[in-house]
Amino acid sequence: MDKELIRGDDKEGLFRWGRFVLILLTAFLAVQTLSGLQGLNKPEPAYNVVSVSGEGEVLYIPDIASFSFAVSIDAKTVGEAQSQVTEKIDSILASLKDLGVEERDLKTSNYSISPKYTYAPSVCSQTYCPPGRQVLDGYTASHDISIKVRKADEVGKALAVIADSGATNISGVSFVVDDEDLLMEEARARAIADAKSKAKMLANELDVRLVRVISFNEYTNDRPQPYFDTYAMGNEMMKASSAPTLPAGENKAVVNVTVTYEIK
Repeated sequence: MDKELIRGDDKEGLFRWGRFVLILLTAFLAVQTLSGLQGLNKPEPAYNVVSVSGEGEVLYIPDIASFSFAVSIDAKTVGEAQSQVTEKIDSILASLKDLGVEERDLKTSNYSISPKYTYAPSVCSQTYCPPGRQVLDGYTASHDISIKVRKADEVGKALAVIADSGATNISGVSFVVDDEDLLMEEARARAIADAKSKAKMLANELDVRLVRVISFNEYTNDRPQPYFDTYAMGNEMMKASSAPTLPAGENKAVVNVTVTYEIK
């Protein structure tokens, strides 16, 4: 009986050790498999590479003009100042809409009412002269509006209409392009095509084969910049007899890229 018990214990112990070893082996294989799968997502670094640069340039003529104008009125009371400014602004806006300017392209950039003072000197005696004082002399109401003219060749007409309708200041005339992103996309495509062409030529000269793109960098420091024209005037100069001619000129959008290829 004792021998049979010992043999039974030995069998149970061997079974337990076998199961333990099997668990360890399964865990080891699972870790190795996971490490292998992770390694698939990490491509081996490429040591044989070549870098090329490309430039894409797109010439364009600005199609939108933007600027700002203001009406400023001095009056004895706040109500009078507001009323006169509103009357002139409404007249200007109506004229611009008749010209074809849309509501969405007219935006108030500033509206203010401030007191206006004059300096009143004091009466001096033989021995003392008191300082002068400020005396309220009315109020100044100002209304500034920014505008976009979506037909750049009609900006002169818009300026003349605003001047004739009583604006007291016009400034910051600039010419821009409406769809800047589309220009940059075209310039980028040209830059990439330029880089590809150079890479193929270089690979042929070096007698190597382009395998894949390792890195790509883009530089867009020369994004389309607005063209500014000076047109700022005071009350008397605002009374222009004809629409000014403001050429929009030609501009360019530039994109530079650097592409690095693995070679074999």
